[in-house]
Amino acid sequence: MRSIEQLTEEILSLPSASRALLADKLVESLEFDTDSTIQSIWVTEAKRRRDEVRDGSVQPIPGEEALAQVRRLIEP
Repeated sequence: MRSIEQLTEEILSLPSASRALLADKLVESLEFDTDSTIQSIWVTEAKRRRDEVRDGSVQPIPGEEALAQVRRLIEP
């Protein structure tokens, strides 16, 4: 059996579309202790956001920049 490190290396060498599909399948396979209706709504929202980034209607920003913006908003 391959180790997690070996699988990770192999997966990261896949084209981005294949990695995205695999990520979707992995997330869907996780068991959640949340209400199935709430889970379904969040999955729909996550896919909507993913699609907006893919089609270019939303431009992502680096995580550090996003956190800096949030900090500026909440700091007195």
